[in-house]
Amino acid sequence: MRFNPFVFSRTFFMWAITGLVGGIIAGLYWIVLEHFTEFLAEFQGWMVIPTMAISGLLAGLVIHFIGDPGEIHLIVNNIRFNKGKLDPKNNPSMILSSLFCVASGGSLGPEAPLVQVTGSTGTYLGKLFRLKGEELRSLSIAGMASGFTALFGAPLGGSLFSLEILHHKHAVEYYKAIIPALVASCFSYLMFALIIHLGIGATWDLKAYHYTGVYDFLYASLFGIVGTLFGWIFIFVVKFFKKVFEYRKFPIYIKTLVGGIVLGIIAFYFPLTRYFGHNEINQLINGDFALNFLILILIFKIIAIAVTVTSGWRGGFIIPLFFVGTTLGLIIHHVFPSVDTTLAIVSCMAAINACVTRTPMSTTIILGTLTGFTYFVPILFASLTGYFLAPKIPFIGSQSEKLAEE
Repeated sequence: MRFNPFVFSRTFFMWAITGLVGGIIAGLYWIVLEHFTEFLAEFQGWMVIPTMAISGLLAGLVIHFIGDPGEIHLIVNNIRFNKGKLDPKNNPSMILSSLFCVASGGSLGPEAPLVQVTGSTGTYLGKLFRLKGEELRSLSIAGMASGFTALFGAPLGGSLFSLEILHHKHAVEYYKAIIPALVASCFSYLMFALIIHLGIGATWDLKAYHYTGVYDFLYASLFGIVGTLFGWIFIFVVKFFKKVFEYRKFPIYIKTLVGGIVLGIIAFYFPLTRYFGHNEINQLINGDFALNFLILILIFKIIAIAVTVTSGWRGGFIIPLFFVGTTLGLIIHHVFPSVDTTLAIVSCMAAINACVTRTPMSTTIILGTLTGFTYFVPILFASLTGYFLAPKIPFIGSQSEKLAEE
């Protein structure tokens, strides 16, 4: 490479290898998850309660005996304060526990487990390549980006997300990692698409949006305020259930068992709240549900996500929050029929996610990809509304500046 006349160098191949490995891991995880989900989905009716209870118990036992893989808070902490090193020793526990949690119908998606596994793979490869300092941190972030991208199908959005999620105020704090993240994301997406035969196109069947004038930006911001309000509600509900589950020091498998029973009961009465929402969002959009039903779905989905998060189940809450945003958008359309449904849904999705995760840039791009909503500016207005009206103390505690000062 000494006489290479181009910009790319040896480091390009390291980023590409990280992306290829990340894509393979994500593809294999997705295939196993799909088959396991199909198997557990056969248990319908009242059987959903023992199914989710047993799955919760097994996930808790995995965490208890194999090791606690941590959550998104730990990933952010390690990237910021542990020189970018993500420990791969907890990957078996994360993979097994998250498969039980996601496949049985918990309201958390596979993005957080994938990000931890692919990020720690980036760390492992960085050590193999004898990288240190910022180069090692960048490869870990590139690994994280490959995991985000594989699930969301948005290389640019996934790359930005892996940077934004690390700090709620300084999204460009690790700007040196943006090109490694982009390269790894592209190769990860390519490999993931080859493994699961992924097509290019929107994931959710929203009606085409037609721009009607500059007031659309105002509407997007107003819908964003509604989404942000429910972002606050979600955060407070999570805090409430966290106090409930931490009231007594029970073993993790007791908490996950109790969480599974509660989730099973909710899923029995409201089947649409089961699972993380990847397919259920389309059911919401294509269905003709009454306003009362949508309000109940909204309430119990927020409770389901909160119980899943606080009872020790493993997974990510990004797509479940998009489900909540979809429900909110449909409720707004019911109350104000003249409102553009697609604009209401996408704006609420953007605001609630930006409020909780503090990722306005990547949320805008990811949603544009997943919904086919090609007019980014209204989504950006809603995302920024959610970001700037979010609680001062971040939901993901390790994003806080106070930790850095300590």
